[in-house]
Amino acid sequence: MAKQKKQKKKAKKSSLRKLNDWLHLWLGLASGIIVFIVSLTGCIYAFQQEIKDYLEPWRFVEVQDQDFVPPSQLVDTATAYMPGVKPSGLTYSNREGAAAVGFNQRIDGKRHFTAVFLNPYTGEFIKKQQLLGGENFDFFRFVIDGHRALWLPYDIGRPIVGVATLIFLILLITGLVMWWPKNWKKSNRKKSFSIKWKAKFKRVNYDLHNVLGFYSLLLALVITITGLVWSFEWFDDGLYYVASGGEEKPEHSHPHSDISKANLVANDSVSALDKAWYLTRKKEMDAGGFYMSPTIRHEDDAIEIVAYQDAGSFYNRNEYFYDQYTLERYRTKDDTYVEADFADQLSMLNYDVHIGAVFGFAGKLLAFFISLICASLPVTGFLVWWNKGRKLKP
Repeated sequence: MAKQKKQKKKAKKSSLRKLNDWLHLWLGLASGIIVFIVSLTGCIYAFQQEIKDYLEPWRFVEVQDQDFVPPSQLVDTATAYMPGVKPSGLTYSNREGAAAVGFNQRIDGKRHFTAVFLNPYTGEFIKKQQLLGGENFDFFRFVIDGHRALWLPYDIGRPIVGVATLIFLILLITGLVMWWPKNWKKSNRKKSFSIKWKAKFKRVNYDLHNVLGFYSLLLALVITITGLVWSFEWFDDGLYYVASGGEEKPEHSHPHSDISKANLVANDSVSALDKAWYLTRKKEMDAGGFYMSPTIRHEDDAIEIVAYQDAGSFYNRNEYFYDQYTLERYRTKDDTYVEADFADQLSMLNYDVHIGAVFGFAGKLLAFFISLICASLPVTGFLVWWNKGRKLKP
């Protein structure tokens, strides 16, 4: 009787293993090309900022022993090079970086984005660069379009990428089940943890898929999960629900200015944006960068200035909201990273974790290699399937 139970248990386990292997095979074949493109483009994009900084020297200025000029001076200079277009964003970098004013516009139904680079110490013009919608080929725009939407229209390509990424998450889990040794004898351990480089190609290819897949598993899961946050709203909401212990993710909202106090605005030459800038700058002299919208589009808009604490990353930020009439600062639940709840911090971290920037250059380098391994898995996996039935010989 005990023997029969043991045999049934073994047969059930064998059936589940076969189902797992079947899912891994066919889901992998179905999504392989997409996973390869998304992983490879992500790998290339990892160091786009560093490459741009090297190839575009106008992004840097000589450090001066004085503070930055106010936003209005930068906007006035920039709009002279973009007549008739309202600026959509203004960025101050660190002490060595140029400031930039961005302009969004639609021409013949297509979005165009232009950045005007300026010296933050003097307000002088440095360079005008059309980053989106121009005739010049932008390599990194091409790469990110492939990464996000396979070079298809975004409303078509993004869902495809999202589904393929979700499938890849399943493949990582089923792959771990396939990798797991039936027993932990020394010979099995060696086979599971090391690549037999001196073996024939088929065996080396199998080891590359099996062993590299295992070693990259945890970080590949992190990159995949952070990617899914952008792909599906339900996934983003679900992750927030789990991280917060059962709370729904609140919709992103900004405070509003009190219109009834519009008559309190002093009639002077200093704009409300400049005043808000000076108030923020007093508290954020060591910030690694700033972002703000220089155009107030509605009478109840609040002025928003974001102070990034570290150059090159975005998660550790302080957001300042000011009433445009009274300059009263409005506080929100998650306006500073250090004071935010864990779930909100996790949301702020998502982009920097995805690209590895949360750990600086070393993190980006690690993300690069993990993405490279992820790109190799569909290739080595396909070759394993292609050679199925052929005995792996040492």
